[in-house]
Amino acid sequence: MTFTYRHKKQIILCILGLVLLLVVASIFIYKNFTAKDKKDENIVLNTKKDIKKDEEEEKTSDVYYQVDIKGEVINPGIYTVKEGSRVIDVIRLAGDLTEVADTSVLNLSKKVKDEMVIIVYSFDEVESFTETKEQEEIEQEACKNQNGIENDACIEDSTNDTSSSSVVISGKISLNTATLDELMMLPGIGEAKAEAIIKYREEVGAFQNIEELKEVNGIGDAIFDDIKESITI
Repeated sequence: MTFTYRHKKQIILCILGLVLLLVVASIFIYKNFTAKDKKDENIVLNTKKDIKKDEEEEKTSDVYYQVDIKGEVINPGIYTVKEGSRVIDVIRLAGDLTEVADTSVLNLSKKVKDEMVIIVYSFDEVESFTETKEQEEIEQEACKNQNGIENDACIEDSTNDTSSSSVVISGKISLNTATLDELMMLPGIGEAKAEAIIKYREEVGAFQNIEELKEVNGIGDAIFDDIKESITI
């Protein structure tokens, strides 16, 4: 009888020990999985925060302009466009051109600026400019104030916009606004040096004085002395 009771007692203790071991193991495994899930969750949350922060920083770094477009577009009005946008981009934002729009006197590739006014004329309006004028005079006439509003989107001419044209009335070339071809008009300035000037003002910023031109790679004192009377900022 004593042997049988002791044997049963050992069996029961072994079973209890196994049950206890299983419980402890289950708790340990559960805690590990829970900790891993929390860790993964934190990683995802941090990633989302970083992405949101990057998007906000990117958004705040962008520059936006207000542009007023009038005339022969589907939806005239004021539009907000990103820096670097062109006249054609604003036209598309405004629903595109009407059937009677004539863009022959406009520079559709011109970059927009803040508070710019774009007027898209009709065929009849452009034709009215042509009645007594040659083509060069037509474009100048179209760019003049119409009903008190100046059309900033017109093709630039040195005689009708001294504030934004790269060649001013005095005949000097603006280092800050001149095109590649205009810079190449200067003595001793070939395509490579003209590109270097444009690259400098894009990377460093607008020229503060004409002497700063000598900081451009390839522009020395000799070249500067030859062109200093022909340039301005």
